[in-house]
Amino acid sequence: MNLYEHIKKEDKEVFDSIEGEQKRQKEGLELIPSENYTSAAVMEAMGSILTNKYSEGYAKKRYYGGQEFIDQIELLAIERAKKLFGVPHANVQPYSGSPANLAVYLATCNPGDTVMGLNLPDGGHLTHGWKVSATAMFYKSVPYHVSEDGRVDIDEIWQLAKEHKPKLIWTGATAYPFVYEYEKFAEIADAVGAFLAADIAHVAGLVVAGAHPSPVAHAHIVSTTTHKTLRGPRGGMIMATAKGLAKDAELGQKIDKAVFPGLQGGPHDHQTAAIAIALKEAATPEFAAYGKQIVANAKALAETLKKNGLKLVANGTENHLLLVDLVPVFGPGGGIFASEALEAAHMTVNKNTIPKDPSSPFYPSGIRLGTPALTTRGMKESDMKKVGEWIARGVHAVASYKLPEAKEARGPYIEKFKADLAANAEIKTIREEVRAFSKTFPLPEEE
Repeated sequence: MNLYEHIKKEDKEVFDSIEGEQKRQKEGLELIPSENYTSAAVMEAMGSILTNKYSEGYAKKRYYGGQEFIDQIELLAIERAKKLFGVPHANVQPYSGSPANLAVYLATCNPGDTVMGLNLPDGGHLTHGWKVSATAMFYKSVPYHVSEDGRVDIDEIWQLAKEHKPKLIWTGATAYPFVYEYEKFAEIADAVGAFLAADIAHVAGLVVAGAHPSPVAHAHIVSTTTHKTLRGPRGGMIMATAKGLAKDAELGQKIDKAVFPGLQGGPHDHQTAAIAIALKEAATPEFAAYGKQIVANAKALAETLKKNGLKLVANGTENHLLLVDLVPVFGPGGGIFASEALEAAHMTVNKNTIPKDPSSPFYPSGIRLGTPALTTRGMKESDMKKVGEWIARGVHAVASYKLPEAKEARGPYIEKFKADLAANAEIKTIREEVRAFSKTFPLPEEE
């Protein structure tokens, strides 16, 4: 069935790109841990008639008429979020994770207040106070780091919190293969009077599946995206916990005002409907099994990579993602060689910094990969063994390349590397094996 017949008639150029992307997803392995496949129902909501409506404000308090059914949808999404995560207040209007996090700052801090979050090269997120983000431009950011073993340095956080007395402390990350120790962060935040915000964008689906601890009893605020492991549309949510409302009875209202009118205009109603559907799906026993399978698959993939000669940060994983330390293979800055080689072999990962990276974020020394999307397609531990072997073969196939020390030499060297990839016999062989394997696991829309 052609899902895009009207686009094909209206705009052949866009249609061809969509068709190309559909083919890429179908014939390849999506290993970026922040990506996933939505259900057909979520996809339908995103393309529904709701996209025509403008709904500035909140349910029952809109600035435009014709909101009867929009209000029903938004209230449904809110109630489902509250029930699923066990919180008394939820806002489902953030356009995505970054605006949601910025709204947390607006609700809890004044410009210039001190905030703390995990350093970006150590696995943190831009919006947790990284220097090029607005969150460091308008607030005083004091980043914390990980220890030699890759775990967050709790002793350092204690020391920094006592010294700087932050108004807001973030826990959460984008490249951290451990379970988050929310109770330890709560102890620190409570001791210095800070708000504790848990950004669970990466692990939200694992949390509701019971495959990862929940921060709700420990944090004042929980923010999340609605894609990634939660398997919904690209969107965001902010939740105030009972602990948060006990600290500030107006916290829920402050969050709502921060989202609108503080940062956004009208919500994306089609996105709200898709979030509501995803939350309903996440409340099922099938989703709980899915979340646990993600972690089982990640652990199986980790073991296979190690058996095939690759070094992992943390020597494995406790959640859905893995960080591969490629310094033993390429020396500093070799993430680009692995990511390009694997993409040529139809496996999508992203180059990523590793803790204490000897190179830079632009030329990092690792790759980040995860199992949410592969698990959605029905893959299990035995399949991860095959995937891990392909990844290792792909990396080792280009192990002779090294990033030049001279910056001006890097661009031409990488371009030559990409040209060499087109003729690499091992990469070609892996690509055909991956393509045949991928076709046996349909995308959700094909089922």
